[in-house]
Amino acid sequence: MAASDGFPASFYGEPGVLGMLSNGISAFLVLLQNFNTAHNGKAPVGVENILAGVHLILIGGVCQLVAGLLSFRKYDHLSGTAFIGYAALWGSYGVTRIYYGALSENPNMVSSVDQIMNNSSNIMMSNTSLNDSMKYYLSLSIEESLIAGLVPYILLSFLLAFCSATVNYIMPFVFGAITATLIFEAVALAADSWALVVSGVLELLILIFAIYGSAALLIKGLTQRLALKGFGTPLFNVLLLGTPNSGKAQSGGQEKKKNTKYAEQMALGFFCDSIAPFIFAFYSFGYMKSFGLGVAWVSIISVAQLFSSYYAHLRQDCYHTTKFGFHATYWLIKAWDEFVVSVLIVEDSKVASGRQAMVGDWFFVVAALVLCVGSLNMDVLELIHNLLFVLLTVSTVPQIPLQGYYIFSGVACSLFTAVSIYGTFTRLINTIAEKSLIPVGPQPMSSEQLSRALRCRSKQGDQDVLPQTDDTSDPLFYLSNGVAALSALHSRSMSINPSLLHLTIPWLLISGAIIQAYVSRLQVTGGGRFGSVISSIYVVVWATWTWFRFAGNQLQLSTEADYGFTAGAIAFLVINAFLILIAAYRNLVLLFLTTLMEVVLVCFLLSTLHKLPYELEIAMLALVSLVCIYGTFASLMNCIFSQRVLPMGPPLIKEKMNSEISTELPCPVASSRLSSGLLKISGLLEEGGVCGIPTDTVYALAASCKNPQAIEKIYNIKDRPAEKPICICISSVEQLVAAKPPFSPLLWEFMRNVYPGGISCIVSKGNWLLQLGVGAAYDRVGTRDSIMIRVPDHTVTCHLCDITGPLAITSANPSGEPDSTHHSMVINRLGHKIQGVLCDGDSNEVVASTVVNCLRIDEGIISILREGCVPAAKVQQIFDRVKTTMQGRSALSVSL
Repeated sequence: MAASDGFPASFYGEPGVLGMLSNGISAFLVLLQNFNTAHNGKAPVGVENILAGVHLILIGGVCQLVAGLLSFRKYDHLSGTAFIGYAALWGSYGVTRIYYGALSENPNMVSSVDQIMNNSSNIMMSNTSLNDSMKYYLSLSIEESLIAGLVPYILLSFLLAFCSATVNYIMPFVFGAITATLIFEAVALAADSWALVVSGVLELLILIFAIYGSAALLIKGLTQRLALKGFGTPLFNVLLLGTPNSGKAQSGGQEKKKNTKYAEQMALGFFCDSIAPFIFAFYSFGYMKSFGLGVAWVSIISVAQLFSSYYAHLRQDCYHTTKFGFHATYWLIKAWDEFVVSVLIVEDSKVASGRQAMVGDWFFVVAALVLCVGSLNMDVLELIHNLLFVLLTVSTVPQIPLQGYYIFSGVACSLFTAVSIYGTFTRLINTIAEKSLIPVGPQPMSSEQLSRALRCRSKQGDQDVLPQTDDTSDPLFYLSNGVAALSALHSRSMSINPSLLHLTIPWLLISGAIIQAYVSRLQVTGGGRFGSVISSIYVVVWATWTWFRFAGNQLQLSTEADYGFTAGAIAFLVINAFLILIAAYRNLVLLFLTTLMEVVLVCFLLSTLHKLPYELEIAMLALVSLVCIYGTFASLMNCIFSQRVLPMGPPLIKEKMNSEISTELPCPVASSRLSSGLLKISGLLEEGGVCGIPTDTVYALAASCKNPQAIEKIYNIKDRPAEKPICICISSVEQLVAAKPPFSPLLWEFMRNVYPGGISCIVSKGNWLLQLGVGAAYDRVGTRDSIMIRVPDHTVTCHLCDITGPLAITSANPSGEPDSTHHSMVINRLGHKIQGVLCDGDSNEVVASTVVNCLRIDEGIISILREGCVPAAKVQQIFDRVKTTMQGRSALSVSL
């Protein structure tokens, strides 16, 4: 059986094998270089370092990243966070090796930082080419930058080792050895070769532990049992860390249901928020003279944070999608901004004059305040984290005098790092324990209080509930455009201030093009009506704007090139007119934004003709940023509460079209709240119809087992492959008991522990199905030898089964498409093919049930064929507990 997205569930079997092997092999590569350096007294140079760096990026970075992504897909919070975090570490370490190799290839390169600093004035005054000059400044503070990057990874690696000790006793040794290795790698940068030898020994231990752990996991995946020790038994019980009552007030939180098919991503987001500010703090306090290597470390960890935002999007968590995407944008922009300052501009006077004209950072300040409001109904830790981010954005406002700018920024980064490290620890432990063991504080405000404070509509009804569209990426869309618009806001002074041109490029390019390209990817995943059309076009607009208005001036483009941009600007104007039409289908805020962008594009056209009225452009860009701030705030609040808390305006064209089209539905519908509605759907099923019904997971297509031809209809309705079997749904385990199937005591006990709920069990077929009421549908449900049984934890579905008898069900979606999570989705997609829909509003989950193969349960083996709303780890925990209970009973009966 395949997973819901088309891949077999075994594909996600044991990503820990790949993750630990990647760590072991990467450590082995560094080990070889360390032993060679300690033995010969000469550090590797040139191509040797470059090749080592490439291998570290590919093996430790890319391979481990894949392991982390699969771990999140396997609902493994700890491994997902660890593997993606270590992927960033090895990737950054690989980039560092490449830096060393590239810079050491120049024999005339000054060997020490002190010599370079002493000669820096001569270098700047000489006729050295830009490339050579950049090489000199990139070589500044490589050792200091490396230490600044290693120290936070040491702290976080220790936390990962501690947290993994609550899960098993192999991963703590792997992560603990990595922690000790990083310590001695940092010591080796300032000490003799003895630290390299110790580091090499520890790296050998990493390799040994990783090989053993990978072997244990691989055998476990192949045999479905723990043949080698190390997994399944923790070093200590996580419950010893606290009591279940700590942080009890956080139970309110966000009320929006999330996709439990993916692991929670908060720990990874806090992990990334610990690395980047720590490096910035080192730089701000003057420990690093250049940000040449720091920009690589911060950029890599920012990409990792985008993955935490992406998995928040997959979990339909709008708040964390926005927060982590917003933070990643900030770190990327600030990193490249400091790179330009320390490598390309260098002179303090030019930096000060260039920064004073920049206002893009003010958008970050306001957006950070918006996130503070959004976290008021969560916990105190989340609110403090957001308030410190506000302080951080204020500390980097460019209008602050340069002599106090870096001190203020360093203090803010230090405070933010401390809270982020604590946040990483709390999110990891609390998600492992599935309880709030480490205190995070109570809710500052309840959801109801926050709604009233935002003047949420008091009337209740369907008109106040948001339509079933995936809009979790909308706040990030407005954020990226707002930062780009405010960053592009400059006057004529930019043409006479080259430093301003240099500084503006990362602000505009990263927010408007790179991050918006990421938003475009999220919108494709969301499957909205117009997909990512608007964001994709604006990626090109801001990238072209950056090239012509800022980079183009530095390259001194010819008049003929300007005319080429004129043609492009005209094309943008035409395309944006269609975007305005699309926005009219969405809401007024988006319509205002696209309309203002049309005027901004007119200004761009005039600039290509050298006839730009700067006052008009400044006014339009300022209005765009204001609209984006409101769009961010409103869309974030509406998505958090799943209600129209703040008005976005009606979709104009949709209202006009609704008055013209017929309101007749394609099939009969009935309300699940009315007994008459339930009787109506049961009558349609008895007559041989196929109907959409709610379950405890997602909506399903149902047919009565009394009508085999109706089951055949389901295959045609869904375009479902004939080899995929259909399961049956009953109302309770007692129905099974009455049919007297020859199940073992272990299987009965397991079923009583998982039913009713979001778990489907595959068992052997037999004549007992005739007693159950399957009757003529015996050959049309399940396979030849097995049948999958569902007992949903849903009153309406169970009552329907009591009326009709067993139902053959499968998810109510065309094969290969996402599951239906609202009755309107069933009506719109399949209403013209089915005979009725039982309407029950939002589904309880956004993914289907977890499928468990119980055919070998008497051998002590179960296997997960599809991981759905119930995590595979939880199913295994239930089975282990049931086995232990049954074994205890057997032992007791023998003794008696």
